Amino acid sequence: MKLHPCLSCGACCTYLRVSFPWQETLPDSYNVPEYLTEQISPHLLAMKKDVNCITRCIALQGEIGYHTTCTIYQNRSSTCREFSASFENGIKNERCDEMRARYNLPPLSHKDFVC
Repeated sequence: MKLHPCLSCGACCTYLRVSFPWQETLPDSYNVPEYLTEQISPHLLAMKKDVNCITRCIALQGEIGYHTTCTIYQNRSSTCREFSASFENGIKNERCDEMRARYNLPPLSHKDFVC
């Protein structure tokens, strides 16, 4: 069985500013760990950035392009849940391809999601 391409990528987690309503930190919502967030407006939070890499989400672990994982995957925000890898749902995502290209990773195709 093929692994999901995102498990060897992580490029989006280094370029996207993940912001979401503060209510997503509540237990009856997504339960995003509040200590990993920072307030960016009266109603929005954003994921903090890794102290060693100011563009990388603090919840991302691993090496971009080889093996990555989100340490809060089950509790990730709506913003992360809504972002799809290119062709994950049969639709090309130019943003995904653009971010992969920054790491010299090829764009994804529908073949990347066929078992």
